[in-house]
Amino acid sequence: MSAVAAAADPAGVIQPLTAGRPVRPGRTKPLRFGAEPSGVTRTIILVIAAILFLTPIVALIEFTLRVGQPVEGVQGYGPLHYVAIFDPKSSGAYQELFQGNGNSLIICVITVVIVLVLLLPTMLLVELRFPRWRRVLEFICIIPITIPTVVLVVGFVPVYSAVVGVFGSAPWTLAFAVGVIVLPYAYRPIASNMAALDLIVLSEAALSLGASWGSVLGRVILPNLRRGIFSASFITIAVVLGEYTIATFLSRNVFQTALVQLQRTDPYVGAIFAVFALVFAFVLLLIIGRIGSVGRNRKTP
Repeated sequence: MSAVAAAADPAGVIQPLTAGRPVRPGRTKPLRFGAEPSGVTRTIILVIAAILFLTPIVALIEFTLRVGQPVEGVQGYGPLHYVAIFDPKSSGAYQELFQGNGNSLIICVITVVIVLVLLLPTMLLVELRFPRWRRVLEFICIIPITIPTVVLVVGFVPVYSAVVGVFGSAPWTLAFAVGVIVLPYAYRPIASNMAALDLIVLSEAALSLGASWGSVLGRVILPNLRRGIFSASFITIAVVLGEYTIATFLSRNVFQTALVQLQRTDPYVGAIFAVFALVFAFVLLLIIGRIGSVGRNRKTP
């Protein structure tokens, strides 16, 4: 104890700190606060969460691998149902499903383009030039999540009578309706990323160094918003692939509607494509995480 500390606390009432935590007299380990679980408790929580998360996935995969009925209590397993989906002999039975899957992927691309071309520039313009309109934009983007999808579809039906007259009745036109549905989900990741940055200071600093607005957007702002943009794109793809209500009411063949129709005759199809969707989401998350961390681990010279 220093002289100043001894003079301020002659009785030694103030206890020393170890790693920022108080230590009782006679103990060498710092005290744990009640809100912080111990290592054993954290391990138990992680194990329970992993069991609850993995059990339905393992059961789903096990169901897709079943072959026939159990014989004397023994269930046979094999990739028979997976092979049947991609067998050219049964391609006619799954043609509608593959067509709906292709339509959904096209809608995903168009919807992501809508988000990047319309929503992102609008958010940047409001953030940099019209910050007083930030609450108004947030309110507009959040409105679709407060209205049930069925109610929105009722309003989309007369609108799509005009859309059909202009663009036709192709399945990709669903991107206009789905683009409204995904607004709350795409807005929030980008807004959270913007809230962590001071875009005005970054842009003014770049402009003061002689950069043009194109360089500011391409080399300063967008790289810092990379994680929010990719997160918004992933959520948009997930919403599009899971959309069923709009496609049903507007009589469009997409992944979900075709899957529901085919699952009535082949119960394994839904489970198999659910496994595919899980794998696709996992791979996409890895890609987004990798892209979001590009440059983070670069060493400065």
